Amino acid sequence: MEHKEIIDPVTGFLYPAEWVGRCTDLTARDLAMSGLGVLTADGSVLRRGFTTGTTAAAACRAAVLSLADPVDAVSFLLPCGLEVVVRVRGDGGRGEAGKDSGDYRSDVTAGLAFVAVAERTPAGIEVEYGEGVGRFVRETPRYPLGAPAVSPTARETIEEAVRSAAASVGLPGVRVRLSIPEGAAVAAKTLNPRIGVEGGISVLGSTGLVEPWDDHLSESALERVESAEQVVLTTGRLGLRYARLLFPDREVVLVGVHLDNALAVAKDEVVICGLPGLVMKFMDPGVLAGTGCATVEELTGTPAWQGVMEQTFASFKAARPKVRVVIVARDGTVLGDSG
Repeated sequence: MEHKEIIDPVTGFLYPAEWVGRCTDLTARDLAMSGLGVLTADGSVLRRGFTTGTTAAAACRAAVLSLADPVDAVSFLLPCGLEVVVRVRGDGGRGEAGKDSGDYRSDVTAGLAFVAVAERTPAGIEVEYGEGVGRFVRETPRYPLGAPAVSPTARETIEEAVRSAAASVGLPGVRVRLSIPEGAAVAAKTLNPRIGVEGGISVLGSTGLVEPWDDHLSESALERVESAEQVVLTTGRLGLRYARLLFPDREVVLVGVHLDNALAVAKDEVVICGLPGLVMKFMDPGVLAGTGCATVEELTGTPAWQGVMEQTFASFKAARPKVRVVIVARDGTVLGDSG
C-alpha cells in the first residue's frame, strides 16, 4: 500500500515511508502533518505542547479580546509559522491559559496557570511582567540586571498577540500585565536559580512548541543516527536550523541531551553542531570551573572564552578523534570548529 509523504512542518524532516506506513491512526497522522504531533519509528504520534511563551501570549490575547466579549479560545501565529488555537478563559479584561506540555512528561511547568489583566489606554501597546515571572539578578550578555526573563522571541510573540487583539476589537491602546501565580514555587525545580534568575520561571520558546522528548522519541532519533552514513548531531532548534545550513549534504538529527547515546550508535566520522551551552558541557562537564561565570553563554562574552574553547576542543579531540565539533552563536555565527 502506498502511503502519503509526510514532512514535519516545524523541522522540515521528511518522515521515512516505513514510519508513515506503521501509522494506521488517521487522526494521529493528521496531527503529525499539522506539526502539532511528532511521528515516531513505530508509527505512534506524540503530541507537541506549547511553550511558556505561547501560553503567556494566549493569556494576554484573551485578556485584551475579553474587554469586548468573553472568549474561550484564541488563535495566533507561532514563531515557527504555525497557526494554533489555544484554549483560554477570558472575561472582563482578565485572561487565563494553562500550560499544555503535550506528551513531554518531564515538564515541571505542565498545568501552570498564566494570568493576564488588560486595561484600555489612550494609545500604544504596553506589556508588563509581574508576579511569578523570573528576573535576572546579575548582568548577562543578553539581559541587564533586573530584566524579566522573557526571551526576545517570546516577547515578540506576546506583543504581537496583544497588538493584533487590540486592533481586532478597535482599541487604540492597551496595557497588559502578565503574572504566573505559582511561578516562583515552580522555578525552584528549574535551573533558574543557578543561572541568576529569581522570583519566577522564564518565559521562552524559539518555535512556540514543546518537543515531546520522552525515551520513545529518543529511540527514534537514535534509529535515524544509526542508519545515517554521514550524520550531524545537534541539541536544539537553533542548532538544527544552522546545522542544516552548514551541512546541507548530511543527515541532521536533533538528539537534545542524548549526545552520548547518539555517538555510541553513529557510524564513522560524526559532527556535533549546536549552541555553546549543552555542547561545551557535554565535552567538559566542569567547563565553567574557575571562570566565575554561571553559564556557558555568559562565558562566551568574556576574554577567557577563546582559550577555554580551544582547550576543551583539544581535550575532546584527543578522546574522540572521529568527532568534529562546530559551535554556533544564536545569530548563526560560527564561534568555533574543532576541524
